Amino acid sequence: MIFDRSKALFAEACKHIPGGVNSPVRAFKSVGMTPIYIQHGKAGHIFDVDGNEYVDFISSWGPHILGHAHPAMIEAVKTAVERGTGFGACVEQEIEMAQKIKAFFPSMDMVRMVNSGTEATMSAVRLARGYTERNLIIKFDGCYHGHSDGFLVQAGSGVQTFSSVQNNGVTKNIVSETLVAEFNNIESVRTLFEKYPGQIAAVILEPVMGNMGVILPDVAFLQQLRDLCTLQGTILIFDEVITGFRLSKGGAQEYYGITPDLTCLGKIIGGGLPVGAFGGRQEIMDVLSPNGAVYQAGTLSGNPLALAAGCAMLDELAKSGTYEALEQKARYFSDKVSAIVAKYPDHLRYNVSGTLSTIFFTSKDVNNADDARSCDTERYARYFRKMIEEGIYLPPSQFEAIFVSGAHTEEDLDRAVTALDKTLASLF
Repeated sequence: MIFDRSKALFAEACKHIPGGVNSPVRAFKSVGMTPIYIQHGKAGHIFDVDGNEYVDFISSWGPHILGHAHPAMIEAVKTAVERGTGFGACVEQEIEMAQKIKAFFPSMDMVRMVNSGTEATMSAVRLARGYTERNLIIKFDGCYHGHSDGFLVQAGSGVQTFSSVQNNGVTKNIVSETLVAEFNNIESVRTLFEKYPGQIAAVILEPVMGNMGVILPDVAFLQQLRDLCTLQGTILIFDEVITGFRLSKGGAQEYYGITPDLTCLGKIIGGGLPVGAFGGRQEIMDVLSPNGAVYQAGTLSGNPLALAAGCAMLDELAKSGTYEALEQKARYFSDKVSAIVAKYPDHLRYNVSGTLSTIFFTSKDVNNADDARSCDTERYARYFRKMIEEGIYLPPSQFEAIFVSGAHTEEDLDRAVTALDKTLASLF
């Protein structure tokens, strides 16, 4: 493939934008390339500025569960923009969105709209601290909850990809209030509760890790975590920015049958537009201003464009047969990928949950962040570059998930499987 135009654009971008990108993983540094500049997307495909076409398995990091440029969302946004792009005031569609989210996530008695997944997790933690009148939170090694200061302690996603010095710009006081446990290890959590009795406001986690690659939970671990938080009077927060709507209609909490106190959602509820939400038990949510003393606000919260796209997308997801078709595609793909990966037991592991999956370049089963860190990232980089040449667009990092969408056709999935088989055969 030719990438001349992308290379020229990146060279120009580096003159004006730090590192040439507005989010580090886009730099393609960890895979030994310069960024590919995307011109447009349609259904399960994206097209770059050099005219190359790809089957897209990033889906803008998850939200395009129905594919790019879905007609229902395009029409909804066109109608909304003709009425005005924002008012800094209440709009009727805020109520509609909250009702739709609650229908998918019954644990969310009340919903507050924000502008991103980072805002959702940041606000949920502040709320938990205000409600419990405690300061400490527990997160898990490798879980990524956005770029708010307290969440960058032993985080996944780009923090792991670029091996960032995680305390740069983050004060020691903030770091000291973020305790880190090991995913799938309930004893590591119990130890922290014993060390800091009556001080832990919240435990926050991705119920399925998606930002260290896909790492599945032990169901017993999730239930023990729920029981422990209840016993300790600590708020359990599920960050479902990645898993929401992806594992099932009601996310990981429905899939595993574990109910959190608060839930965070992200860009998927806006069809890819900037948006987020958090919600949960009414007694907790009532502590938010203007009812309570925990302040949270945003000029663009409940933005009418994001609400229009999100409501249209949730209507599509609610239609009969949508999830059955999506799950069938995901199984079709994962079964074929599993068969190929099984040829390389000394080199690869494959974790899959619903429409999310990751091929780990390691001989170890991957059950936590340390297991993921054993991956051969240099070989992953070669794999990525070869798959790009085959027209398959994957995450430019070992530590991310790939996403199957409802717009992927059987032909798209078969094309990716054929490329995978060919590429792995050339690497091992």
